[in-house]
Amino acid sequence: MSSLPRRRTAADHVSTAAPIDNRLVAALPRAERARLLACGKLVELVFAEVLYEPNTRIRHVYFPLDGFISDIAAVDDRAALEVGLIGREGMCGIAVALGVDVSANRAMVQGTGSALRIGVVAFRRELQRSPALQRLLGRYAVVLLTQLAQTAGCIASHVVEQRLARWLLMSHDRARDDTFSITHAFLADMLGVRRVGVTQAAGTLQKRRLIRYARGRVHISSRRGLEAAACRCYGTDCDTWQRLLG
Repeated sequence: MSSLPRRRTAADHVSTAAPIDNRLVAALPRAERARLLACGKLVELVFAEVLYEPNTRIRHVYFPLDGFISDIAAVDDRAALEVGLIGREGMCGIAVALGVDVSANRAMVQGTGSALRIGVVAFRRELQRSPALQRLLGRYAVVLLTQLAQTAGCIASHVVEQRLARWLLMSHDRARDDTFSITHAFLADMLGVRRVGVTQAAGTLQKRRLIRYARGRVHISSRRGLEAAACRCYGTDCDTWQRLLG
């Protein structure tokens, strides 16, 4: 039996010859991709780690490889709402590409894994040198804005069970595993509902044998059933990505 590959650490630099499993980076022409990779290093994304706080300077951008990050907007002193989920399809820190180096929201790791981390100065240097990266991140910014508008409509129009199914599908897409960590308290914050609402919605999905949930871990039992239970916003999100970046 072959041994598992060792876990990557923050000390590891990225080989410019090796394939990189982030869809934005992988879409770059070879020379521009190699320059970008040479600026970064591989780091571990630790569950619940906060990468950015609101109104603080952004010092690094992240291109997730096999983890994912929640973009969380503060509603008031106690409430928060997830407005984006970033995995290997995107990057965390898109504001830097648009000329802003202060974070508007909190960025918190929701799925453990690894990411390519690049300092802001080096990233901006490469952005200026790479027309392909400029075009790609411009289109990615449009995807994020479109999905943000979709999320606003979803919150206003769809029941908690449908929204929970959508969120679980989005997380499943990025997790690379059928099982991942999540708590009812965190889900309540992310969906902007009371915890009892999440408990009831998760219980319904579990009774339908679409998921299994216990002790902060959720297992996707039926991907097809979960897609049927979700609102149409999930399909719209996928279509938006495919149309603009696919």
